[in-house]
Amino acid sequence: MKVEDASVLIVDDYQALIGELSTMLAQLGFKKIDSADDGNKAIKMLLRQNYDLIISDWNMEPITGLELLRAVRSKKNLAKIPFLMITTQSHAETISAAKEAGANGCLVKPFDARSLHTKVIDVILG
Repeated sequence: MKVEDASVLIVDDYQALIGELSTMLAQLGFKKIDSADDGNKAIKMLLRQNYDLIISDWNMEPITGLELLRAVRSKKNLAKIPFLMITTQSHAETISAAKEAGANGCLVKPFDARSLHTKVIDVILG
């Protein structure tokens, strides 16, 4: 799959991070970028449209990124979508919990475009 053909859903309750991620992804060649500011909206969007990648923040309300990940993995038609978790917590327990729940990768804030690119390619290619 070419980057420019991939459809990405960014989920974060912080609009500034959505903007930063969107800009970085666009610079990497992604053209189809949508966003949701909470997990409930993300689930509704995922049920209406196909995405090739989900990038979600861990710390959100009312549904955390981990809860969103578990919801995605529990739905047969969504379970295979690559999922990149973004977190400020670099603790092994956090990364382990995300992996156990089915995250394809984790990216610790702060990060730059190069780190995002490397992680996204790794997650998409599996």
